[in-house]
Amino acid sequence: MTRKSLGFTLVELLVVIAIIGVLVGLLLPAVQAAREAARRMSCSNNFKQIGLGLHNYHSAYQQLPTQGQGTDNISNAAFDGFGMNGNTRHDLSMLVGLTPFIEQQALWEQISNPADLNGDGMVDVQSMGPSPHRTLTHHQSNGRYEPWLTNIASFRCPSDPGVGLPSQGRTNYGACSGDAIDQNADGPIDDDGNPQNAQRVRAAQRGVFVHRQTMRFRDILDGLANTICAGEMITDLGDRDIRSHAANSGATAVVSVGNNRTCQPMRDTARPQFWGTSATLTGGAEERRGYKWAFSRPLYSQITTVLPPNNEVCVGTSNHEGQAIVPPSSRHQGGCHVLIADGAVKFITDSIDTGDLNRGQVGNQASHNDPLSVPGAKSPYGLWGALGTRASRETIDQEF
Repeated sequence: MTRKSLGFTLVELLVVIAIIGVLVGLLLPAVQAAREAARRMSCSNNFKQIGLGLHNYHSAYQQLPTQGQGTDNISNAAFDGFGMNGNTRHDLSMLVGLTPFIEQQALWEQISNPADLNGDGMVDVQSMGPSPHRTLTHHQSNGRYEPWLTNIASFRCPSDPGVGLPSQGRTNYGACSGDAIDQNADGPIDDDGNPQNAQRVRAAQRGVFVHRQTMRFRDILDGLANTICAGEMITDLGDRDIRSHAANSGATAVVSVGNNRTCQPMRDTARPQFWGTSATLTGGAEERRGYKWAFSRPLYSQITTVLPPNNEVCVGTSNHEGQAIVPPSSRHQGGCHVLIADGAVKFITDSIDTGDLNRGQVGNQASHNDPLSVPGAKSPYGLWGALGTRASRETIDQEF
């Protein structure tokens, strides 16, 4: 009588193990892709909330929150410098004014109201707080100003892993200043609120947000649905990423003909997403992309539509507060989110049409040396540049 075996042979067991291994190998990438899809959707939803907040703000005040708002840098010893009783120097980002419209009313009240910290009846922190330029050393030695150190969930993209020091409050969303950088760190008034450079600002600053200038939906003559008002950006991880650590081009005229890519040769040839060891980088450990959500300067809370998404951040000098080419960027694959002025959120690919990047930026002809880029000219940077301008009279007839 033949006895039937009830067990597995070694070969059968190995086959089963191999099959399970293959299935697990196929499953893990799918799980990771599903998680990233969920993070990307959450990131898009955060941006939609910001867009809704901008529209509600405009309905309430008949203007957009100013990119570069706050108090004058008055010459008064009681309210000056980087102490707790310092001034904002018109350097608050539009995200600050947006806080009560994204369910951050408590934080807004802390920012907008003066504070008596010592209980002596004297104002220790004036309305709108101290300068957002403050370093961690200022917060440690001159008093911590908690609002500027607060990470707001609505301003963070879940796909960005950046957390903690040496950043303060991080942001993954910045205001769009358009297709030229001349005056995108200054604007029509100085730190004291005095008029400056109005003609240059009018010529070059063509985005929805102009630094230190009141802007309204009526200024967007190309149509809300055809104009980018904000973009996504990564925060720095301390890894010399070209998208989050600014390089110094050594050319003050970054806006001139052929100078848009002056930082490109500094990339690592083996790992082009990172700067090479010989690159001249700008800013210390705290002076990186998205590290201060309340600071309105280009490196911290602006995006431009010159270079396409996920390209290098490039400044013309060693000053991290100065004008800069600051493309949007993301940890998503192949592109990044932008917020359209009508409230829609779009995903822009890295391969979007950018026209002729060797052309000079539109602005003052004498400083840009490009007879085709005079004030009022259409954007030289194709569809991407046209989406960043609010009133260049360009028809958007392509999908984006």
